[in-house]
Amino acid sequence: MKNILSILITIVCISTVSCSKGGVSFETESMRLSIGRSGTIAAITDLSANTSYLYTKQQSPLLSIRVGGTVFQPSSMQYRQNGIMKLAYNGEVTATIKAVEKQRHITFELVSVEPEEDVELVIWGPYRTTIGGTIGETVGVVRNGSFAFGIQALDVKTLGGYPNEESDVMPSYNIFAGSDYSDIDASQKDKELFRGNTAKPADYGSVLHAYCRSRGEDRVISNWKHDRYVAPAFDDGGVEGSKIALFGCAPEHALETIGVIETAEGLPHPVIDGQWGKTHPEATAAYLIMNFGVDTINQAVAYTKKAGLKYLYHPDPFKIWGHFQLKPKDFPDNIASLKHCVDIAAREGVYLGVHTLSSFITTNDYYVTPVPDKRLARVGSSVLSEAIDETQTDILIEDPGFFNQMENNNLKTVIIGSELIRYGSVTDRAPYTLTGCVRGAFGTKAARHSGGEDIGKLMDHGYKVFLGNAALQKEIAGNIANLFNRTGLRQISFDGLEGCWSSGMGQYSRTLFTKDWYDSLSDDLRGRVITDASNPGHFFWHIYTRMNWGEPWYAGFRESQTQYRLKNQNYFRRNLMPSMLGWFRMTDETSFEDIEWLLARSAGFDAGYALVSGFDAFEYNGMAEEILDTIGRWETARLSGAFSDEQKERLKNIDNEFHLETSGENTWELYPVAVSRFTHEKKTRQPGEPMHTAFSFDNPHGGQPLQFIITVLGGAVENLSIEIDNYLEIKLPARLGKQSVLKYSGGAKAIVYDANWHETASVPVDVSAVTVSEGKHTMKFDCEFIDGDKPSVKIELRITGEPENVASE
Repeated sequence: MKNILSILITIVCISTVSCSKGGVSFETESMRLSIGRSGTIAAITDLSANTSYLYTKQQSPLLSIRVGGTVFQPSSMQYRQNGIMKLAYNGEVTATIKAVEKQRHITFELVSVEPEEDVELVIWGPYRTTIGGTIGETVGVVRNGSFAFGIQALDVKTLGGYPNEESDVMPSYNIFAGSDYSDIDASQKDKELFRGNTAKPADYGSVLHAYCRSRGEDRVISNWKHDRYVAPAFDDGGVEGSKIALFGCAPEHALETIGVIETAEGLPHPVIDGQWGKTHPEATAAYLIMNFGVDTINQAVAYTKKAGLKYLYHPDPFKIWGHFQLKPKDFPDNIASLKHCVDIAAREGVYLGVHTLSSFITTNDYYVTPVPDKRLARVGSSVLSEAIDETQTDILIEDPGFFNQMENNNLKTVIIGSELIRYGSVTDRAPYTLTGCVRGAFGTKAARHSGGEDIGKLMDHGYKVFLGNAALQKEIAGNIANLFNRTGLRQISFDGLEGCWSSGMGQYSRTLFTKDWYDSLSDDLRGRVITDASNPGHFFWHIYTRMNWGEPWYAGFRESQTQYRLKNQNYFRRNLMPSMLGWFRMTDETSFEDIEWLLARSAGFDAGYALVSGFDAFEYNGMAEEILDTIGRWETARLSGAFSDEQKERLKNIDNEFHLETSGENTWELYPVAVSRFTHEKKTRQPGEPMHTAFSFDNPHGGQPLQFIITVLGGAVENLSIEIDNYLEIKLPARLGKQSVLKYSGGAKAIVYDANWHETASVPVDVSAVTVSEGKHTMKFDCEFIDGDKPSVKIELRITGEPENVASE
């Protein structure tokens, strides 16, 4: 190992490169990047204002190198007119970098490093700026009101961020976790930047960086809750060839500039109907998620069209993952059946998509049974201490270190030759023994094995699946691409991309997987597929269309992960991504009002969503037709850009509600709705004491009949009454069972619905008795509780304001 470092950086300078004694500057149309004689950045200058945004109290090296676990930065530089810039470190390591000016950006490529075997990794930066407004942790762009500065990795092995983890798994919730930086104050640590650290906040502004690791030898690392994990050697040329782009521009041009970089540097640049996907309105298109097959595709497409949507997505089409064989009940002829469905939908202007779990491999897949693939990912390996026959259930091994890590050990499976074996535990002292073994697991064949034979601990996942090494991941990505090429599918979600960590290469393997899929698509299909995933990344940003987080399984329609969904909108904006609200579940009990609550948020954030539903929901929900109609109405208005910025701000507020009506071609009327909600419960009171519940509410929208929705939460009720302002009383002679609803929307009657919104009765209403003037009011509600557990009633009052015009050009 060499004592200290020296780096020779060769920079090919063209066009407007300017040189001063010991320094060099490169210019784009809007930024000058100056490198000083120490090999560090001397200025990041906004040409329009002649202002540098470099933080100068700490150095920002053009390139850092790690040797022997220590990161070294350059200390001196000599520049030559022939394009050579020497950076010296009083040592014997040298590197050569080629820089090229372009109109919107500057590229830097590491051409060579010597002696290469000494260099563990290289770091572009860290680049420290005084820009602290908007920090795009994934995309690698920081912005204030005047200027944006960004870094882009130009190849898959150059990873966005700083190498805090030897596993290269980027932070997933707090970007400061495990940080080596001392320049982050406590207040900045509270910022919720939680998906990468290509850019990160600092007390003075921000820091940007990227890196590339040498992977020529096996490494034992901590990975995915395993203290010991073998990251196998990977031949990708090492650190040589690592390449980045730096750019600076007006903040409103940042997204456009990245698009220019993509096309100029040959990065993925997916388009939708000829327009870059990141800017196409359809990138945020809402879509319908429901199971379908050859027998139901026509009905599913009809529902999709009724809702005014263009994308229909199957959430769980596969019998096995790895080879991605389809479920025979829905797709009896496998891929041919799916292509049949794609063709039927296409004739109706609907595109089909499927949900995947990326590199997950089910235990019934051909990569596992009857002969397991040698490329199944391993935590690590040992050897048998002695021979075993085909029935032995206690197996002696030399080293237990890879086998006794139980925190993320879900299948407890080892591989010996072509046999898979499951074990119960590992003894904690020699002779180390796998006990309680189940031989010939997962349909493999039990066999005799010799002493000294290799035994590998397979990596698995909590979904009870196996995973692949880098080579197998590449093949699986090709399997998914082949499915798309043969069928014409147009939408995908790469769920479970964390499975790629089984290669020991963290975010690098995630990028390789998705790029291998993208590169394997047919020329006709590549770039036309809408893509999202569970796990974003810096280079992956160029491949995916959007992210779509937020699940409907944890609470009611409006409550499930609501704050998480809203925080995601901030993430999307700061990372220059199309916005999505996540998945929402429509059942046979979902109300029209809940759907419009979602649609208002969608319009406000200009964010799409997925509506998860099924044939039963559409068949049994009595409001299904109205719901589908209103989805199409809102979605058409949103995608046409009809809502004003001021309207969008109000539509974002989850406490505001609205109703939208079509008023003409490309015109709509938006009605604000004031809503008050109360609960009336059965009470125990003194004899003669009133049983009613009193409420106060406000009418901000002018005199009108008071609309209401009364829902029975528990038990059954009858003889309902409402008294407004202590003198306007209305009797509602209805009997309502549990989950029944009495809804009044104006006119001479209220409608009684069952839990699935089917009309069962009507009740006369005196309009004059429920008409309220503008201002504050009181209301008393009473009813007779008949029976039931925890009897209660929910009352929702709705008051509609004057309509606002909404129109698209």
